[in-house]
Amino acid sequence: MDEAATTMTPGERFIETYFNAAVMERYLPAILDGFVVTLQLAVLVVVSGILLGLALACLRAYRVRPLNVLIVCFADILRALPPLVLILIAYFGLPNVGVSLSAFAVIWIVLTLALAAFAEEIFWAGILSVAPGQWQAARSTGLSFTQTLLSVILPQAVRLTVPPLTNRAIAVTKSTALGMVIGLSDVLGAATTAQSFSGSATPLMMAAIAYVILFLPFVVVARWLESRFKWRHA
Repeated sequence: MDEAATTMTPGERFIETYFNAAVMERYLPAILDGFVVTLQLAVLVVVSGILLGLALACLRAYRVRPLNVLIVCFADILRALPPLVLILIAYFGLPNVGVSLSAFAVIWIVLTLALAAFAEEIFWAGILSVAPGQWQAARSTGLSFTQTLLSVILPQAVRLTVPPLTNRAIAVTKSTALGMVIGLSDVLGAATTAQSFSGSATPLMMAAIAYVILFLPFVVVARWLESRFKWRHA
């Protein structure tokens, strides 16, 4: 063992292991590049997943039985399967049938579908929670079914779904870290590569800090939304 290492205090050894200044300076550009990739993925997954889930919930409201069966099967299967399984199937299996997708595209599509499955059920629960009288009153004024759904029902349903939807969105978007398994150069992928070259845990600590910087604002906003749009009890 190095003589200098043996003379370190526990605190100095901790700093040397997790906050090595030389390692930080060397690998900071790579970590920042990975941070940008993770941020892009998180935004894309949240936007596309929520919009797809909302669209599916609206389609389900028309109660077309064959379509509803397909939507329910989609939601149940996607919620049951771990995202990692779908990522591996898509990345390593699709090329065998002539479809090759980049690691970025695979993570985006799989997590979008996963979030959409949860979002659809959340939005559907919100739609069902609106009193039937709201439908009847709107239709009695001459509004069509679609106009009633979009103008009367959805604004009330979405308000009720904000807290659970934001929490689920955060949980799913943190799964962008799974991109490391298929070689995606996100923040964790960059950190693990740097760790293997440097032999130091500092890049992993840098990744942890990057995740806190990225997701802590979402957690704070989710907490505020939960208090702002909480269910009102009679």
